[in-house]
Amino acid sequence: MSKAAELANLIGNINAGGGGVNRNVIINGAMNVAQRGISSTGLGADADTIPTCDRWFHSVANTAGRFTMTQDSSAPTGFANSIKLDCTTADTSIAAGEVLLLRQKIEGQNVQMFAKGTSDAKPYALSFYVKANASATYVAELMDNDNSNRHVNQTFTVGTDWSRVEISFPADTTGAFDDDNGDSLNLNIWLHAGSTRTSGTLQTTWGALNQGNRCVGISSFFSSTDNTFFITGVQLEVGQNPTEFEHEPFERTLTKCQRYFQNAARNANANEHIGDSMGHAENTTRVDFIISLHPNMRATPSVTKVGNFIFRENGSNREVTSINLNGASMDRRLWIEGTTSGHTDEASGRIYTNGTNVGITIDAEL
Repeated sequence: MSKAAELANLIGNINAGGGGVNRNVIINGAMNVAQRGISSTGLGADADTIPTCDRWFHSVANTAGRFTMTQDSSAPTGFANSIKLDCTTADTSIAAGEVLLLRQKIEGQNVQMFAKGTSDAKPYALSFYVKANASATYVAELMDNDNSNRHVNQTFTVGTDWSRVEISFPADTTGAFDDDNGDSLNLNIWLHAGSTRTSGTLQTTWGALNQGNRCVGISSFFSSTDNTFFITGVQLEVGQNPTEFEHEPFERTLTKCQRYFQNAARNANANEHIGDSMGHAENTTRVDFIISLHPNMRATPSVTKVGNFIFRENGSNREVTSINLNGASMDRRLWIEGTTSGHTDEASGRIYTNGTNVGITIDAEL
């Protein structure tokens, strides 16, 4: 895009109520942050999880197709990373309810600038970069979870070279987004769908949910094990015209992602200390310790023990077999209860990793 065209688009968006800095409501659109890992194989069983790049769910159902997802170094000029999907098992007999899509869920309090559900509702400008092993047609969708899943959809094409997709979605004067930390707006990138979602007419204006109108004209990512799909530079902003991708410092993107997911000592070396202070034996089968959050998380998180760690008191190691979140956890700090056995009541000690790739995942995703 030329500088003159970019300036014209930005001015047009300002006139439409958008523009300026912090205009992108997508988090980690450049796929720079991947706290969970950079590669996940054997995906395709029914799931709605984030395997690699933060904030990017893969949603899949009812298909025999399988794929690998990676944070990949292939990217257009000005970017360093992308999400890559690589089909490893094809599914050419497509059942009616089959689904594969990439999704980002967006909090209601982060999309109030669209003024949805008012007479001053603003249009949506979506842009992203894509490439694949061969030409294909996929579908981008916005879905309003606060108002009975109202949605709007548009097809886009992908080829073998990086290209920028630019889509303008109309304003919607029906149904306001809730002003809270809940899941209000979804951006869905559809890559595979059965007849349940392809049997109607594509929903190119906002309307009530009609499953048959969601993916009309779509290709199938699972049509061949040769198939790949790459995406990066995803931006959703107020306005009539997509503008140049808004790059931000890595630490800012990481902080945004940590509002939803954090690791405590993950990928640490053996004998790494977990938590902020000494652990305390509440009794002979329970130890308590605290983990600080940086930053505050979206909501009270869930905690999961990854690998093995120990409570060390007076030179003796006691395995922590399970953990749970204490109901008295405080803002910016989590009070963790660990199940152990054999230690001294009221003893003090520390929690250590007992091997590599050990720690606690802290999840407050939408």
